[in-house]
Amino acid sequence: MKEKLLALTELQKVDLELAALKKSHEIFPRNLAEVEKELGVARSALEAERSRVADLERQRHTLEQTIADEKDKVKKWEARLAEQRSTREYSALAREIDIAKKSNLNMADELVELSKGLASAREGLTAHEATFMATRTDLDARATELKSKMAEAGSQTRELEAKRARAQEGIDPKLLRRYEAIRKKKLPALAALRGSTCTGCNMNIPPQLANTLRNTRGTDECPNCHRIIYQPEALGDDAPSEG
Repeated sequence: MKEKLLALTELQKVDLELAALKKSHEIFPRNLAEVEKELGVARSALEAERSRVADLERQRHTLEQTIADEKDKVKKWEARLAEQRSTREYSALAREIDIAKKSNLNMADELVELSKGLASAREGLTAHEATFMATRTDLDARATELKSKMAEAGSQTRELEAKRARAQEGIDPKLLRRYEAIRKKKLPALAALRGSTCTGCNMNIPPQLANTLRNTRGTDECPNCHRIIYQPEALGDDAPSEG
């Protein structure tokens, strides 16, 4: 029995290593997702700034075109002004020309303010692009590091899984089935006794059961947590080997 129990304890060591590895590395995918999300937010903010600058540029171009068209219209009206024969028609056209000129002045002022806003937006965009490049460099480095750690964890996991497959070979099939059924629910699945206390759940077992395990140096089931239990003496050099 000693050899069977030793083989099972070795298997559990590997399973505990695998569980610890998984727990310590499960944060990496979440961290990577957060990094990618942060980069996406930064990129979206930059695109919003670029869209704002492009929109201001379109507004300025449209306003410049409108002012140019209005000036051409005023020139044409002024050329027609001398052709007007009636005072009424002359006055009406002169009034339209005056209104158009005032409108052009207002649009010219608007163009000045729009140009100032565009210049400011371009400066902001340049600064934002520099900040984004620095942020992207930092986030890319973090992502590369996380991917490297994930790859390393994957390699360690594969090594442990191979080690686990080898460890299973020396275990009694019946004992292995019991162990696997428990392991799927909780680890450790195999627990040594400390006196009459199960180290898996820290609950006392019946003294008679503890004495029986001490005498037989075999295994049984904890009546509290249902783990496989054994007395530490079963692994000692003086423990008899039972089939």
